[in-house]
Amino acid sequence: DVEIFKNQGPIKEATLVPLVFPLVAGAGAFTTLLSLRAEYASINILVALVLNMVWVYFVISMTGRVERFLGKGGIYLIRKFFGIILLAISVRLFTANITLLIEALQKA
Repeated sequence: DVEIFKNQGPIKEATLVPLVFPLVAGAGAFTTLLSLRAEYASINILVALVLNMVWVYFVISMTGRVERFLGKGGIYLIRKFFGIILLAISVRLFTANITLLIEALQKA
C-alpha cells in the first residue's frame, strides 16, 4: 500500500511536460532519426530536423498562452490524456519488439 506520487488534481504550477519532452528528446525522436537514416539522404534528414526544431520552439514558446486558455483544470486533463497516450505507445512498442525478439529466437 505504497503511494508513488500523490495525485492532487489540478495543481498550482501546471506544465506541459508530457507534450514537450517527447517532442524535444524523446525515444521516438531518436528512433525516427535512425529509421530515416536507413532510407533517406542526409540532406532530407537535416531539413526535417530544422523544421522540427522550429516546430518545437513554437510549441514551447506558446505554453503560457495554452495554459491561460485551458486553465489549471484543462492542463490537468491534458496531462492525464497525454500520459495515457504515451503509455499506450510504449506498450505497443514493447509488445512489437518482444514479438520480433521471440520470432528471431525461434528461427535461430
